[in-house]
Amino acid sequence: MESQRRIGFIGAGNMAFGIAKGILSGDVLPGNIKVSAPSSRNLGNFQEMGITVTHSNVEVVCGSDLVFVAVKSHLISGVLREISPHVTERHVVVSVAAGVTLATLERLLPDNSVVIRLMPNLPCVAQEGALLFARGSHAKPEDGASLLSLLHHCGLVEEGPEDWIDIHTGLSGSGVAFVYLFAEALAEGAVKMGMPSALANTIASQTVLGAGKLLRDSGKHPAQLRSEVCTPGGTTIFGLHSLEQGGVRAAAMSAVESATKRARELGQRSQALN
Repeated sequence: MESQRRIGFIGAGNMAFGIAKGILSGDVLPGNIKVSAPSSRNLGNFQEMGITVTHSNVEVVCGSDLVFVAVKSHLISGVLREISPHVTERHVVVSVAAGVTLATLERLLPDNSVVIRLMPNLPCVAQEGALLFARGSHAKPEDGASLLSLLHHCGLVEEGPEDWIDIHTGLSGSGVAFVYLFAEALAEGAVKMGMPSALANTIASQTVLGAGKLLRDSGKHPAQLRSEVCTPGGTTIFGLHSLEQGGVRAAAMSAVESATKRARELGQRSQALN
């Protein structure tokens, strides 16, 4: 049963916190989770949820069946070499390191290790994340199904080929920051026209939230919803014309492309280091 599964996190950053928070929204008890980090800076957040914390990565692995490795890409090789002697056939290792390929993960762990590559995003903290994972060569369909079941409280969870993971990083992992930038710009536009900053930021955040929920729940293409807001000669079409003049569409596409390429570069760099 998933509720009885022992789960470990190596790394205590935002992604680990968001995933752990989502898991606890299900049937998993805090006592079945353990988190490690080299410093105590972020561990307090986990302790407040009743999760056991430690500075020992090996302790986490030995006490877990499913291990999330949620560290920066440049640290992944050192962490995996440290825990490799303790990874057994019972373990499923889930990497959240941007750009690090399944082939690299499998090479740094014992033969036949069950590895999954996962890319979440920051809204997992609010259980509104977008997560995409790909299974390694020794991970069975049931391993993927089990992970999906465990993470479904974190938000949208999908499985796909590994080639999509870096694209997802650019679209959703980095895309969250792009949305924040746009929300900030919306609010600043309102401030320019005379609205108080606090109110402008509140309305901008609600606008982004409402637009996103409607887009998700309606099942309509973004272009269709956009057209439904526009009326001939109305305010929206004038505003959209200004956005098009500013190249917002091309800039957004280029941002996703740049972030995707950077994710791939990080992966190539990690392979070179290994």
